[in-house]
Amino acid sequence: MPQIFRSILILQTKFIGDIVLTSTLARNLRLEYPDARIVFLCEARFERFLTAHGIASDVVTFRRARMRGTPLERGHELYTMVRTLRRFGFDLSIDLTDSKTSRIITRLVNARTRVGYDPPERPLRWHEPQPANVLAQPFGFGERHFLYRYLSPLEALGVDLRVPVPSIQPLPLETAKALALLDRHHLRCNAFIAVHAGASFEGRQWQPERFAMTIDEISRETGLDFVLVGGPDERLPAERIVAKTASPVVNLVGTMPLETLLAVLKQARLFLGNESGPMHMAAAAGTPVVGLYGLTDPALWGPVGVPSITLQPPMPCACVAMELCRWPDPSKACCVWRLEVKPVVAAVREVLSRTIKHVEQAH
Repeated sequence: MPQIFRSILILQTKFIGDIVLTSTLARNLRLEYPDARIVFLCEARFERFLTAHGIASDVVTFRRARMRGTPLERGHELYTMVRTLRRFGFDLSIDLTDSKTSRIITRLVNARTRVGYDPPERPLRWHEPQPANVLAQPFGFGERHFLYRYLSPLEALGVDLRVPVPSIQPLPLETAKALALLDRHHLRCNAFIAVHAGASFEGRQWQPERFAMTIDEISRETGLDFVLVGGPDERLPAERIVAKTASPVVNLVGTMPLETLLAVLKQARLFLGNESGPMHMAAAAGTPVVGLYGLTDPALWGPVGVPSITLQPPMPCACVAMELCRWPDPSKACCVWRLEVKPVVAAVREVLSRTIKHVEQAH
């Protein structure tokens, strides 16, 4: 007789792109266990996004800065987190973070059924026990994309895959806010391209002057408008793009929460940007994507579920920033700087031409 779970913990302590992909796991669990309480462990900044869109019933948060602080700060944060989690009385925990710390949390929470990866992303040392008692493959359902890493626990639990890709639709209130914002800037729905020029590391940001050249060329050809989006810490590349473009560009970087950003991305004709969380948000909202990649493999981290083109310079990379690049870590590599403007413009043209029907149907 299959097990019925009533309280499920998902440990996903990474970034918004991972949260978006993980939403698919949560949707499938909700279909299988409609009465279950699904709780995420994640950073506080994702709490409203998860609960407002019905991805999580509850969220337990942590402060990343304290988890990277002194041993005393880290110990206090871990103690507080585990004490809060244990109050839920979980009967299932799923460790997607797959780290030393997440395995400690899994062990301390001690749900009856504990799902982890076999083998883990980093091999366990001789003194590190595997707290999981249900082992998931590194990738599930015969697919090699990080989406299917996050879906693999379903296969391990014997749960059918009913929702194969992320789909997160904006809340009505956020759509109203987005439409008012676009109207204020004289932007029409499906008549602008959303551009995300930021990333967590400078080397993962395609050069602002190349974004500017691409914007000017596509603007001249199509008459489409351009909107820059991103978080408060991504203002500098956006300002450099505005300074370099001949075409008018609306700069909304750092002006809206994730919920409103999703609604703005939903209204875009296309998303153009670096490999990032907003790229996965755009795809989950149903917006076509042109994604710019460096050392990260698009086959593992590309957009899913929408028309898209991903571009990556030829590999192995002829290094263009030896003083900055920290190869082989894809999050600290500068390979995307080798992408030229011409193929990016061609990719935007191609996705626009492929998605004319998509726009007509939307109207």
